Amino acid sequence: MADPITIDDIYELFRVSQAEADRRAAEADRRAAEADQRLARLERIAANTSREVAGLTTRWGQFVENLVEPSVVRLFQERGIEVQETARRMKSQRPGAEMEIDIFAVNGDVAVAIEVKSRLSRQDVVDFLARLDRFKQAFPHYGEYRIYGAVAAIEIDEGVDLYAYRQGLFVIKQTGDTVALANDPSFRPTPW
Repeated sequence: MADPITIDDIYELFRVSQAEADRRAAEADRRAAEADQRLARLERIAANTSREVAGLTTRWGQFVENLVEPSVVRLFQERGIEVQETARRMKSQRPGAEMEIDIFAVNGDVAVAIEVKSRLSRQDVVDFLARLDRFKQAFPHYGEYRIYGAVAAIEIDEGVDLYAYRQGLFVIKQTGDTVALANDPSFRPTPW
């Protein structure tokens, strides 16, 4: 016959169980702390990667602007729009009409606002059209000007060039080591 269980035996079992529970809790705490350290390290890596990608995107965008801007005056003069000057990164901070125009070509009473993207999407065109609608509010000193819009990109999503064309925008595409207007000679741009 087995010895009867005493209260001391019960306390000993409880003490051993509590020690095992404490050991497991400490192990779980250690693993949680390691997981928190790994997560913090991943968050730092993700933040650095985001900064690097943003910097690369900015440099790529500047590269595209550098490709487009030297040709702008010639391209539009060939279409009878006698612009003479260009400016980059024209900004307005007017309430309700904050915006930036990547390249702006102007002369007399006519100007062309150009949106430059490395890759042009339909949403980019939609957003740019909304900015053109607010352009004279953002830049009231151009209120009497005929403002035309243009989009320029190295890569254009399928059908987006036709969409932009139908909205009355000039479309500037890369051709070899320069850029050209994709619009046919009969194209009539929409003035804003």
